[in-house]
Amino acid sequence: MTWPVEKRLMKNKTKIRISGWMVTMGLLIAPLIAAPMAHAQGTAAAAPNRFLGAITAIAGDTLTVKADADGIRQIEVPATAAIKRIAPGQKDLSTAETIQFSDLAPGDRVLVKLDPDAPAGTPQALQIVAVKQADVALKQQKDREDWQRRGVGGLVKNVDTGASIIVLTSGVGAAAKTITVHTTKATMLKRYAPASVSYDAAQPAAIDAIHAGDQLRARGTKNADGTEIAAEEVVSGTFRNISGVIGSLDPASSTFVVKDLTTKKQMTIHVTPDAQMRRLPEMMARMLAARLQGTSNGYSGARGGNAPAAAGGAAPGQRVGGGQFGGSGGGDPQQMLNRAPAIQLADLKKGDAVMLVSTDGATDVTAITLLAGVEPLLEAPAASQSLLNNWSMNSGSGMAEAAAQ
Repeated sequence: MTWPVEKRLMKNKTKIRISGWMVTMGLLIAPLIAAPMAHAQGTAAAAPNRFLGAITAIAGDTLTVKADADGIRQIEVPATAAIKRIAPGQKDLSTAETIQFSDLAPGDRVLVKLDPDAPAGTPQALQIVAVKQADVALKQQKDREDWQRRGVGGLVKNVDTGASIIVLTSGVGAAAKTITVHTTKATMLKRYAPASVSYDAAQPAAIDAIHAGDQLRARGTKNADGTEIAAEEVVSGTFRNISGVIGSLDPASSTFVVKDLTTKKQMTIHVTPDAQMRRLPEMMARMLAARLQGTSNGYSGARGGNAPAAAGGAAPGQRVGGGQFGGSGGGDPQQMLNRAPAIQLADLKKGDAVMLVSTDGATDVTAITLLAGVEPLLEAPAASQSLLNNWSMNSGSGMAEAAAQ
């Protein structure tokens, strides 16, 4: 069935400025390589005998490293080279463990110090400081759990720079609430880089860089009902919400083109492995649309029929995807999204209607969170956008759950 999506959204002229979790799991993890490696990264450009990167291959006594600054490099590692292992977040080398060359593996992060006295030819390592990939994965898992347990997220309502307070709106429907984020001079404030959803690429930024409409996530000590938090760490950014129908796909470049129904512009959407993509079953989409429009009572959920605003909704008490609908009842629509089937780029086709959270950009963006099967939701665009905004950042979001699977 063809849905006249564009006609339904002709009056929706408001640009939605949002962010996601983002994404990539960048929002859900703390920095993984602290002091010695972070400091080294700052000095690597000025000291060509040092560089940071990730091991991509090991052959004999030679490492192939993808350097952060300048691409692929090969280094010989003589038996005299000092090789140390540090934990993610370790502040110095005083407690670093000495390991053997054979303990290194592809995927490990390394700081390589080159031997200035090595003979001409292939560079030789004088010292290697490594963070093991397994240690990083364990740290990521612990940080994800901590963000979920002690984190809050939502859209910025207002910022009081004088009082160092940020007010968020989070959730939708019965689950909606206002959250007050208290910051101090000790709070780590970071801002996503343009066109990036990587936490590691986020940069320190003052509180006045945060604006109403931004999406924000904070971690710290919450009060009993989660409406206030003393933040230890805050990450924010300006992202976009795009709704439209796919006009073309290019699997080779992992992109598709969609006409943004708000701006009427053709948008090229890049899909990375970190993007969270789900498809709503038709009945679930109709029930969510009815719930968001406040017309949940009396809807039978009949397949294929229209869901009139006067009658739309799920039967009282009916459970779909773990959410209970009926009257002004409870249930969290975001949990329904969490349980919708995951899809890949190959599952999309020309003509599919999609809603997505993306990086900010004029005509070229990267998808963070994407929903297909959303034709009924586009009949309530403002409410649906709020649903997607909060889903992408909420502490119980699909992104967090997907990453933990």
